[in-house]
Amino acid sequence: MKINIADPQSGAQKMFEIDDEKKLQYLYDMRLAQEVTGVHLGDEFKGYIFRVMGGQDKQGFAMKQGVLTADRVRLLMSKNTQGCRGYGMRKGERKRKSVRGCIISHHISVLHLLVVKNGEQPIDGLTNRQIPRRLGPKRASNIRKLFNLT
Repeated sequence: MKINIADPQSGAQKMFEIDDEKKLQYLYDMRLAQEVTGVHLGDEFKGYIFRVMGGQDKQGFAMKQGVLTADRVRLLMSKNTQGCRGYGMRKGERKRKSVRGCIISHHISVLHLLVVKNGEQPIDGLTNRQIPRRLGPKRASNIRKLFNLT
């Protein structure tokens, strides 16, 4: 299983491959938005706490919050809901789309985690790296605050 870990403080994300079934066994039957301790994923994640944010199965179907199953289901979705882009749909029209449930199982191929609490040592390429902000502020007061103009 691939684990994609994002760090909101540094703005970086990194993909890890975990093949050990014992480490993955801890993740099975967990749901989206639950917190995971990093010591179960490996020694390099000791002291870290992650939040499960999402994932895809082997065919690319995304996990959806609120679907309380580990299997794939077909839901009626309206335009602009998660998993349904709605191109060419009329107002009020709904389409049946496939999504994966919010419970982690062995069918998941990529799992997205978010760093909630940092551990003892930094993870190379994730927490020790700083990515600059791509866009600056728009409001005049925030521009003054950023450049200390007042």
